[in-house]
Amino acid sequence: MVKKIPIGPFHPILEEPEFFELHVDGERVVDIDMTIGWSHRGIELLSEHKTWDQVPFLVERVCGICSCSHPYAYVKAVEDLLQIEVPERAQYIRAIVAELERLHSHLLWTGLAGHFIGYNTVFMWTWKYREPVLDILEAVTGNRNHYAMMRIGGVRREIPVEEIPNIRKMLDDLVEKNKMLTGAIVDDPVIHARTEGVGILDKKMCRLYGALGPTARAGGYNIDARRDHPIDAYGKIDFDVIVCENGDVYDKAVVRQLENFESIKIIRQALDKLEALGPGDICTEIGEVPPGEGIGVYEAPRGEVLHYIRSNGGNMPMRHKIRAPSFNNILTNEYSVVGDTVADAGLITAAVDPCYSCTERVGRIDRNSGERWIMSEGDLIRMSQEKTEEIRKMMTGK
Repeated sequence: MVKKIPIGPFHPILEEPEFFELHVDGERVVDIDMTIGWSHRGIELLSEHKTWDQVPFLVERVCGICSCSHPYAYVKAVEDLLQIEVPERAQYIRAIVAELERLHSHLLWTGLAGHFIGYNTVFMWTWKYREPVLDILEAVTGNRNHYAMMRIGGVRREIPVEEIPNIRKMLDDLVEKNKMLTGAIVDDPVIHARTEGVGILDKKMCRLYGALGPTARAGGYNIDARRDHPIDAYGKIDFDVIVCENGDVYDKAVVRQLENFESIKIIRQALDKLEALGPGDICTEIGEVPPGEGIGVYEAPRGEVLHYIRSNGGNMPMRHKIRAPSFNNILTNEYSVVGDTVADAGLITAAVDPCYSCTERVGRIDRNSGERWIMSEGDLIRMSQEKTEEIRKMMTGK
């Protein structure tokens, strides 16, 4: 007999609200329904009320873990419209900050994965290794998250010369710690038992669902926007794209751990280039943004993030569209969760490293007629006020 088990929208394993309804026969999942839309924040609409230079600070807040990736894709979209070249020094600074973010994101995921399977030793030690990365980001940018480094035409500030030896030392220490952590994952029979053959998403299904980032590369889908659509310094730096074959939770962990070594390699090369270049410009000054459109693509820790902007010649975007990787990757749970056990379902949904706030969209469709509405800002505010009043009355009885 098929029964339904809810995960969410508020659940200890979910860092943000999302609703997964498992259809189970005994302990086996036979189907899954997913409902998004629990924390819509209207980032795209807010962007259309900000000046071009204010938008990077806004889109940093799309996701705390991708708070370099979204502004990076945005500024590349505007630079695509303007057809301007970023100073070489700024290109390497961008790569350093972006790869530091990838390191802290992947280490965060590995720690949480350990926590989800009850292996809190992995959780504690991995997050301990992550702390020096965040310390360096704070020393370089002023913040552990929301770095405020990206600017149309370049970056907002230099990497202090005195910080370069500290960055190198942190990377040297992290290489040894990541080797130990990777070895522990590869050799540990408990981790193998809980992750091998669990939540398989093979290459064919990766292509069908449009999976991105480590989720796709773990299943043998060899894609990486840093290599396939190189921007700034990425076309001048040597690194490998890590690809596995099985597409299970184990391979998703292996891909991220090995990508840490590649990020360290990229940062070291970028630091060498900065020292060789010496002092120089870090931003190209821009004037008015003319009418037109642009697209920016960057490989965020979770996969390819895309920003589209349209200008009518004013001082704000006329249209700003964001496509985050989680919007694609969460859909893969429709395939990868089915056939596994209830106990594994939470781990599988977490294995794509989902950012649920990245996926939120609002639309209004009449199911019977198929009629669609485009809601204005005023409509959204009115609906929010009405819902708030409805909840207030329900809770107070007045």
